[in-house]
Amino acid sequence: MTSVPLSQLEEARLALDTPLFADLAGDAAVSFEFFPPKTEKMEETLWQSVQTLAPLRPRFVSVTYGAGGSTRERTHNTVARIARETDIPAAAHLTCVEASKAEIEDVARAYWEAGVRHIVALRGDPPVAGAAFVPHADGYRNAADLVSGLKAIHPFEISVAAYPECHPDSESPESDLANLKAKFDAGATRAITQFFFAPEHYFRFCDQVRAAGITAEIVPGIMPVSNFAATKRMAAMCNTEVPAWMGRLFEGLDDHPAARQLVAATIAAEMCRRLYAGGVRQFHFYTLNRAELSFAICHMLGLRAEAKALENAA
Repeated sequence: MTSVPLSQLEEARLALDTPLFADLAGDAAVSFEFFPPKTEKMEETLWQSVQTLAPLRPRFVSVTYGAGGSTRERTHNTVARIARETDIPAAAHLTCVEASKAEIEDVARAYWEAGVRHIVALRGDPPVAGAAFVPHADGYRNAADLVSGLKAIHPFEISVAAYPECHPDSESPESDLANLKAKFDAGATRAITQFFFAPEHYFRFCDQVRAAGITAEIVPGIMPVSNFAATKRMAAMCNTEVPAWMGRLFEGLDDHPAARQLVAATIAAEMCRRLYAGGVRQFHFYTLNRAELSFAICHMLGLRAEAKALENAA
């Protein structure tokens, strides 16, 4: 009798299992992140992406804030337009970098007046890449300090950042976790994680967060990889591990953008499915202002675009 290798039996089991994405309940909730456009063409692309994703009924969409507040005006205009022209709750990123408390208060009050009730409060990156963060002489010391200050201005809903693989500036995972707890103690509503590529990093981190007494939402940040080289550079800056197998999957696809999209969607969707199997029902997508990958992954997770919203977006 011929024996069958264990690896082949495992492959056979996978092939016979129920399809990974078959008949999901569609009970996930999603949100999307965009960055403010620099040109008229980029603004058109951004707005098309917002309209494409709107029928998925996101909990909110957020707009980033450049290093050192370099995109302050463009961020405000983008957030204000979303709040004004759509039914999607808009969230504005706000950082401590190179701004006094008075300047941040002016920005926060302007958002409130524009109908924005949700802030993503971050320490922020220095304007010079690789430079150490130095608080403004009259500014907030860190994100927890910023959260406390914003809560004193208006009763904002506030999201903050979390780092499953530890922030690169943290002395240790323990100090990083203490910093996260300080943000919640200051009044944060939820945390959104830095992107990661191994679900176990997220699940292990959540265990540590709960053990520290934090009960709030920890929403996984999902980065669909459309440009592997650029993603690897970003990952190096934020202490995110990029598995070797991912690089091998993207090999030879530099001149095949459509194939890259398919590979990217497959990788991200599979990771989301594993997170879903572990009980995750909230996902935050870093869209890079492109809708297709995030829309496809949400569809595979069982979300369906609302017909009426689709008609309005057309």
